[in-house]
Amino acid sequence: MSNSNQEEKQSMSKKIAFEAFDWVESVVFALVLVILVFTFVFRIVIVQGPSMEDTLHEHDRIILSNLFYTPQRGDIVVISKPRIENLDKPIIKRVIAVAGQTVDIDFESGVVYVDGEVLDESYTKTLTNNRESMEFPQTVPENHIFVMGDNRNQSRDSRDTTIGMVDRRFVQGHTVFRIFPFTGTKGLSYDY
Repeated sequence: MSNSNQEEKQSMSKKIAFEAFDWVESVVFALVLVILVFTFVFRIVIVQGPSMEDTLHEHDRIILSNLFYTPQRGDIVVISKPRIENLDKPIIKRVIAVAGQTVDIDFESGVVYVDGEVLDESYTKTLTNNRESMEFPQTVPENHIFVMGDNRNQSRDSRDTTIGMVDRRFVQGHTVFRIFPFTGTKGLSYDY
């Protein structure tokens, strides 16, 4: 074999090794980037329980984000509030009112009022007839939110004094997208 053929084969081997290394480096970088994004920007959460039906169902998978997030009325949020009796997992609820707003509920008619206005709650499965332990009206304190499940009579939420008004520090993020079953963002946010 001639010297030029051997040099050509060595050159080709080096080129293949360099391309393989470049490919592996790109894959590792992409994996690290995905891990960082899903650790610090987005999280995948699996819905447990019936409290958000018919908007979200048991075992739905949603993408949650907390990047530069401030809770807004109508958002669906995941809350991890310590020391809630009989709740050892984060809960998912809809923000009904934010700091400074007053919530009142007419349990006979099932209607929720915020600052004296009836909420248009076409997303709820049932009317709000379960009273729970909190007395109304209630004004949401600074840096807190008032949350309720969309399946009002099957939800443990801010109407219950063991949960009550939720400090914004316990909000892990808001739902951005449902990824399973894939139905997009319909029902995940609601403009008042």
